[in-house]
Amino acid sequence: MIKVLVVDNHPIVRTGLKLYFEGVPDITVVGTLKSGIEIFEFVRRYPVDVIISEIDLPELNGITALRAIKKEHHHLKVIMFSHHSESIYALSTLKAGASGYLSKTVEVETIKEAIYKVQNGGTYLSDQMNKQLNYSDSRKSGGRMYKRLSTREVEVLKLLSSGKKNKEIALELDINEKTVSTYKARLYKKLNVNNLVDLMHQAKQMELN
Repeated sequence: MIKVLVVDNHPIVRTGLKLYFEGVPDITVVGTLKSGIEIFEFVRRYPVDVIISEIDLPELNGITALRAIKKEHHHLKVIMFSHHSESIYALSTLKAGASGYLSKTVEVETIKEAIYKVQNGGTYLSDQMNKQLNYSDSRKSGGRMYKRLSTREVEVLKLLSSGKKNKEIALELDINEKTVSTYKARLYKKLNVNNLVDLMHQAKQMELN
């Protein structure tokens, strides 16, 4: 039996996945949580094989939670499950320790398929994303894969896009404010912009492409 923990700030998502997997004989949802900070206590107290987690979570975002959880629990498989563009966030979350990335537009059968695959040691990405990765590898270029943003840079970009200030980002990521400014400067350079408004516009365009 594969034990799954669902982490999402939307009650309908948590309830929907729990109800769906009640009809799947070899997968069981052992818990549903609404914030990233709750994950740590849960996995210390209960056995979990796979975590399905949103990126946008209160108190602690999903990527930061993922990074910390994997340090303590190497065996845990984490699938990021989000409405954000796979082309921007998938590779970043894999670098942070995720075993897969799912868009919230997928069918529930696809979620089940992803769980089986990561539990067996595989990595789950959409067919389109796999094709893009293979194409980029064959060209030996990062190409359009969000211009080689690091995992931390993507985290900072995500938090900036949500309207958070440098100080708030520093607190959430447990880094100093000067480091946040450094990451912001790198984002400006890599995305070829000169101010925060243009950075947000570029991030939005990346979501649409």
